[in-house]
Amino acid sequence: MHIEPGILSGAKIAAANLAAVSLVAAQAPQLLRKPQLVLRTLLAALFFSVFMQSFHLPAGASELHFIGAMPIYLTLGFVPALLGFGLGLLLQGVVFEPADLLHLGVNFLSLAVPLLALHATLGRRLAAGAATHIGAVLRLDAAYYAGVALMVGFWLAMGEVATPFAEWTAFAAAYLPVVLIEPVFTVAVVRLLQSQAHRPLVQLCFAVPARG
Repeated sequence: MHIEPGILSGAKIAAANLAAVSLVAAQAPQLLRKPQLVLRTLLAALFFSVFMQSFHLPAGASELHFIGAMPIYLTLGFVPALLGFGLGLLLQGVVFEPADLLHLGVNFLSLAVPLLALHATLGRRLAAGAATHIGAVLRLDAAYYAGVALMVGFWLAMGEVATPFAEWTAFAAAYLPVVLIEPVFTVAVVRLLQSQAHRPLVQLCFAVPARG
């Protein structure tokens, strides 16, 4: 989901950064109203960074990553997941890939806009009672990663250099194994947390979905 340097003009990068800052500013006040969300945001950034660094390889016009979007979203909540993606990308840029800082806003929007759309639609209906059902989580994953692929396609279409359509389709197709594997991992994580939901530390750190 990374956009490589040189694809977008400076003006488009600046516009993406402004949009990213606006999205973060719209959600950040919730951290003040619910302080436990600060801890969950830090955990989301940590888990996201670990997942991203654990598996990544070139795929078509971008890169394939194990993002861990659904386990983060379903066990930590929407706001921590959204802000955790931004913080995680920032930390990775500072520590591992300084060149990615140029497109921090672009890459954040590639993850955040699909999450926002998912939460406003399928997420509200499915996340509450279906987090231990493979079929429901598969639908969430499929919708989310389709959104990520479309966002990457959007940036490539706006690029200063034409990107062959086949390059984008190769990138989009590369996420199919993630869509199939991540639900199994997600359900296993949710069930583990549900089994420990009586522990105060688990209650503090996670928004454990109710048993469906």
